[in-house]
This record gives sequence, structure tokens and C-alpha cells, in this order.
Amino acid sequence: MTAPPSAKPSSPCTKVCVLDARTGLCEGCGRTRDEIGLWGSLPEPRRQAIMATLPERLARAYPGRGALTR
Repeated sequence: MTAPPSAKPSSPCTKVCVLDARTGLCEGCGRTRDEIGLWGSLPEPRRQAIMATLPERLARAYPGRGALTR
């Protein structure tokens, strides 16, 4: 019997992959370089916890930019 295929990890990626040198955040999703690099190896609950912080993180980093719609 074979194991079922793993579910694809959830991701906040918006395909706007630009790391801001000033903030250290991806301008598209708000993750740090380390978070992006480790993303596939993080357990789903940790990914969900990080994703819950991203809207506020982006709002603090880029005030006045407006909410990103996904």
C-alpha cells in the first residue's frame, strides 16, 4: 500500500517576489528571506501562523499602500 500524496503546502505567494532591502520583506507576500527559504519544510500550523501575521506586517512596513487583495 502506498501513502497518499502530500498536500501542497499552503503559501501566501503572490508571484511578486521582490525582497525589499530596507524592510527585509518580500513586497508581494510579506515573508522574510528565511521564511521563504524554509517554507516547504515548515509544518502546516507554523505556515498558517505566519500567514496570519502577514497582512499586518505588510501594513506596518508599507503604510498608505492599501490592503493587498489576493
